[in-house]
Amino acid sequence: MRVMSYNTLFGGLDGTDDGRYQLQVGIIRKERPDILLLQEAKAFPADGSKRLFETERHLGMRGFVAVAPATGQHTAIFIRPDLRPLHFDVDCQHFHHAAALLKLAVPGDDRVLTVASVHLCPNSPHVRAREASYLYNLADPDGLSLIGGDFNSVSPDDPEPEGLSELPARYRMRYTREDGTADRSTLSALLRAGFIDVGHRLSPSPTPTVPGRGFDNTEFVPFRSDYFLTTATLAGAASAYSVIRNDQTDIASDHYPICADFELGHRHAHAPKS
Repeated sequence: MRVMSYNTLFGGLDGTDDGRYQLQVGIIRKERPDILLLQEAKAFPADGSKRLFETERHLGMRGFVAVAPATGQHTAIFIRPDLRPLHFDVDCQHFHHAAALLKLAVPGDDRVLTVASVHLCPNSPHVRAREASYLYNLADPDGLSLIGGDFNSVSPDDPEPEGLSELPARYRMRYTREDGTADRSTLSALLRAGFIDVGHRLSPSPTPTVPGRGFDNTEFVPFRSDYFLTTATLAGAASAYSVIRNDQTDIASDHYPICADFELGHRHAHAPKS
């Protein structure tokens, strides 16, 4: 089973120009995920969910959108047709944007899989730490849970990002402690709750997920902002992890997509429609 997470930067839209969206569709189709987690799914519910339905047709997947009423930067989960949704929930009360949570039945496995697409607050480590506390209950070590998305946070297992001190103060405050070093409290708390950082487990030398090569001189310094966190049981089934960096992903978003493979259920090829 392949899971992909992608912060699309405004849904791949630049005003009315959807060139980045079309590029992102091609990137996703090439990776052929069974489960796709999106952040900044902007405009997906608009105009009668036109963008959502268009994306479903392009990918050959079924989509679920968690509307973020305060920011319009929605989160979403897409699944391939043979994965059976059992329960979908949205939490926009405890999150700056919104968390999308979906329980699934996986062919070939009688256990329920819970997946969440999250986009934690970009503005403050303190807000992110509070948001993270609402995810702790998913960390049951005997269950099958995966949280993926943009955590806007530095892992305690990653080196200090270079260039933090050179960021304008208004951006630097988003990522640092009072002493000017990277704040790692959000990821540290989630790991203490029992989650496993699949990217670190399978690829201990971290690959930055921001900024995209075509989006330098923004509010980012290079660091790993996007993660897959899983329960211990699901982490034991993880077999591969990668950050998709190439000429297309360089310019499609300010975030690079991440993928992870799990030996869970039966992986079936599905042909997305154009």
